[in-house]
Amino acid sequence: MQVSMNELKAALRRCFEASGYFVGNYEDAANMVLWLEKHGLNGLAELKRALPYIGLDFDKPLSTVVYEDSTSAIIDSNGRSALNCIASSIDLAHAKALESGIATITVHNCHNRMFALKALTDCGRRGISVTAYWQNGSKTVKEYAAGIKAGERYPSFSEATTSLVTNPDETQALTIVCSSRVDLSASLQSSKGNRNALYMSPEQLADNKEYIIDHGIEIDDALWNDINRLGAGILVENSERSRQGAGSV
Repeated sequence: MQVSMNELKAALRRCFEASGYFVGNYEDAANMVLWLEKHGLNGLAELKRALPYIGLDFDKPLSTVVYEDSTSAIIDSNGRSALNCIASSIDLAHAKALESGIATITVHNCHNRMFALKALTDCGRRGISVTAYWQNGSKTVKEYAAGIKAGERYPSFSEATTSLVTNPDETQALTIVCSSRVDLSASLQSSKGNRNALYMSPEQLADNKEYIIDHGIEIDDALWNDINRLGAGILVENSERSRQGAGSV
């Protein structure tokens, strides 16, 4: 079925709010999904994989800083989704880069890291160059890289299937490098063992957005129903709260 970007964003906001995301977080999460989808990076497919687990984040500890100095930090996201934790890590990298010129943040135990692209893009648009790298998979390892130069509107993105072996110490890790002095960009090298490589330029991402604006977003009926079913929880909660408050002074 076809939906507009506004319809999808409103439904996603309700879905994440009903799943226990804090005020502001559910706005960020909705925008992260929508950003990937409207730029041709399969945001809805990523959401479909994440959707059965998003409610579990409510009971997990917030991200904790394991190590920090003036130009770096190591953060443990405690198994949370990037949908509700990665923006703050990128904000920290941004702040350190403003102060020191360059910063490196490593995030561990963070799921759904593709959703970081929206926050990376926001960082670049604020005048700080940023790049990110991560791997995913166990038997077949894929690697991903994204980067945006300071002041640009769109990042580049690349992915490749590799012959790498998973490092148990790098489980669900994401490396972020920010700089206020050096223009960073990222693309995976055509190294030995990489196959099925994909590169998307900033121009391609911009073209994808124009296409989606003109044609709308195609969404699987079952996924649309799941999003709205979860989002109905916030309507029920609000109705109960309204009834409890009825007649009060």
